[in-house]
Amino acid sequence: MSLADRLQHLRTGFARSFWVANVLELFERLAFYGSKAVLAVYLVEKVGLGRRGSELVGLYGFAVFFLPTLAGPLVDRYGFRRSLIACFSIFSLGYFAIGLAGLPMGQTLVASVGTTPYVIGALLLTAIGGSLIKPCVVGTVARTTTAETKSLGYSIYYTLVNLGGAMGPVLGLQVREGLGIEYVLVMSAATSAFNLLGTLLFFREPDREPTDEVPRSLGQVLRDMALVFRDLRFMSFLLIFSGFWIMFWQIFYGLPFYVRDVLHFSRFELIETVDSWAIILLTVPVTALMKKVRPILAMSLGFAIASLGWVLIGAVPTLGATIAGIMIFAVGEAMQAPRFYEYVADLAPRDQVGTYMGFAFLPVAIGALVAGYLSGFLVETFLKQSHRPGMMWFTLAGVGGVSTILMLLYDRFVAPRQSPA
Repeated sequence: MSLADRLQHLRTGFARSFWVANVLELFERLAFYGSKAVLAVYLVEKVGLGRRGSELVGLYGFAVFFLPTLAGPLVDRYGFRRSLIACFSIFSLGYFAIGLAGLPMGQTLVASVGTTPYVIGALLLTAIGGSLIKPCVVGTVARTTTAETKSLGYSIYYTLVNLGGAMGPVLGLQVREGLGIEYVLVMSAATSAFNLLGTLLFFREPDREPTDEVPRSLGQVLRDMALVFRDLRFMSFLLIFSGFWIMFWQIFYGLPFYVRDVLHFSRFELIETVDSWAIILLTVPVTALMKKVRPILAMSLGFAIASLGWVLIGAVPTLGATIAGIMIFAVGEAMQAPRFYEYVADLAPRDQVGTYMGFAFLPVAIGALVAGYLSGFLVETFLKQSHRPGMMWFTLAGVGGVSTILMLLYDRFVAPRQSPA
């Protein structure tokens, strides 16, 4: 297809709701990663929670990526438009509530509730809003594309997700330096409010096709979850894979403290964007190179290479080495990420592929939760007490090494010898 044909296809091949949903997702990711870039530093230092702040960031990450599994039936029942309205309304309130913990006007309210309970409530409120966005946008892409445009549609979606993830911290940096770190959360609240306005003005509910699956009830979802949790082979794979996400989330949990306090580079948000920009550039060529490699081996190799990135950061405490280490980590991420979804689909029984794919975010959630507790320990132990910052990254490399070995052992002793069709 020529460039002119492709541009014409982009203009005429997708419904209006497709573009509106994807633009909303772009700005939602901008708000999410803009706040995520500073959240650990904000809670630990500005709000004054210390190590507990890192743990709460992990709890927030777990809720954001686990709750969409339960939110799907609500989205199916009430529709994408109503769910998006609820999503951005909750996001606006949630982000502002988090920011209120660091604003002078919020101190009386926070003190009356207690800092930790207040922050937990604000984070969980925001996570509830986050649970609604993925089913809405992914569902809109599915409904507004055809067999011929679906692949391109999802490519546009994933590109905009990564673009928002890369732009958010950069915008957050400008707000932090210009107004203060607490106003980054206010920025995310304002962005969510504009998304709410955009939904009200421009988003229209896409038509449901006669061939669409019958929406599942919450009870059916819970029964399906019980079935999946009883599949020990599948659950062991997800638990092993969560090791990658334990490493990944340190880019937002531990790295800001290291970049600022050890490397003396105050604009840590810029370093947090390296992974997103690298993924945008590397995913297509790296996926093509790994196409003929078995999924388990591709994932294991991706784990090993990602771990080497942390080894470099720990061994060479310079800004250049840190950037190079994150880029190496991104290469490992690009090698394994697409193959993960392929392997999950292969593990699923033929009549339960949708149910199993719904659990694809479980390793992300588990990794976020564990990473929050781990980052609090690593920063306090190796950065503040013993002043051995390299050990932070060698520990993470150890997590990656253990995960690599466990993945190979899984492949040897647990994985099915022949994946189902």
